[in-house]
Amino acid sequence: MSLPAEPALRSVPCDLDAERATLGAILLDREAIIAVAPFLTPAHFYLEKHAQIYAAMLACYGRREPPDLTTVSGELRRQGQLEGVGGASVLGELLAGVPTAVHVEYYARSVERTAVGRALIEAGGQIVALGYDDALPIEERLDAAAQRIFQLSSARQLGQDFVSVSTVASEYLDALAATADEGDLLGIGAGYPDLDRITQGMKPGELVVLAARPGVGKTALALCIAYHVAQRGQHVGIFSLEMDRELLLQRLIALELRVPTNQVPRLLRRGDHAAIAALARVAELPIHIDHTPSLNVLAIRDRARRLASAHPIELWVVDYLQLAQGASARDDEVKRITAVSQGLTSMAREFRVPVLALSQLSRAVESRAAHVPMLSDLRGSGSIEQDASQVWFIYREELYDDPCDRPGVAEIHVAKHRNGETGVASLRFEHASTRFVSLSRAMPSDGR
Repeated sequence: MSLPAEPALRSVPCDLDAERATLGAILLDREAIIAVAPFLTPAHFYLEKHAQIYAAMLACYGRREPPDLTTVSGELRRQGQLEGVGGASVLGELLAGVPTAVHVEYYARSVERTAVGRALIEAGGQIVALGYDDALPIEERLDAAAQRIFQLSSARQLGQDFVSVSTVASEYLDALAATADEGDLLGIGAGYPDLDRITQGMKPGELVVLAARPGVGKTALALCIAYHVAQRGQHVGIFSLEMDRELLLQRLIALELRVPTNQVPRLLRRGDHAAIAALARVAELPIHIDHTPSLNVLAIRDRARRLASAHPIELWVVDYLQLAQGASARDDEVKRITAVSQGLTSMAREFRVPVLALSQLSRAVESRAAHVPMLSDLRGSGSIEQDASQVWFIYREELYDDPCDRPGVAEIHVAKHRNGETGVASLRFEHASTRFVSLSRAMPSDGR
């Protein structure tokens, strides 16, 4: 039996001709950099001197100066790099090497493609090393491997790890312009004007914790928020660690029909036209549900990556935080919840999307004379309060006082708001339909 042939040695992926052609085209035509700047970065170049030249071109472009022979050589001189790249004569050679700038994007894509190949080779080596590292738990190794590949994909979409403040300012103004007709909101609105006025929306990268004692309405409020977001055509991903997806669907149909939840099965069995039409409308909502119980935080992030690769998710919902598992089965409750809280915070920042995580409160709420929740009531770990950008509590006076001065009223206490004000928004809770509505209108606004 013949032995398999030894694999041929392969050279590191690079295209030096494409690198030179890209730089020469930019020097030749002041408009050429506009086509490549959104995706091509200095790190994509194999030769360091090419990376330095391109970085100088981007610096000129950022100052709205044409990146020509004079301005680029001047920028390299200011950076003390002109002699290191070979002097102004090298720039002249690059310029003379291309007859036209028409094909600049073609050359730049080749530079990017080979850079991605080098990054994949490096990532592959790191993943191989993880395969040999038996000291780490399996879940951590799988998450590290998945995250490394995801970082490559994200880097290609985002362009670069470090972003200039001018780019941030431009993106910030774009975000403001996109919500120009929606008041002061800077993020995803919950659909309740009084609450949105306090929070200014759930902003990208934020962990928002919604907490209450069992039976107060955490899942109901989170589902109402998801429903309002989805009605605006924005995709929502829900990790339901406690409730089956069929029950969540039943609640969504009840929200659409505006009837008690327990009437939905009977109406559908009878073939009620309104109920069937409501089911059809709900089925069209861009809501995605994973109801796998006892997921650990690494699995949540991995499944989130897979869904986000197929749909532009605008809001993640995790119901609820204490039911998620940590990376290690040996952790006690405090370590486990700390790991989950930190993992969800990382998930929000990784996807640049808000994560609405539900949380239980400790029994301390029940034992006090005043039953309004406090931050110290968050159950399991002080890390929840520390990691969250916003913390909301649900307080319903009718659960504690009989008779009650405000029956049916639920107060949403924004107890922590890292980037804004705190305050209280009042909603009406309809127990039969498990629906929260604004006090000032029949249904919450569908505006952002």
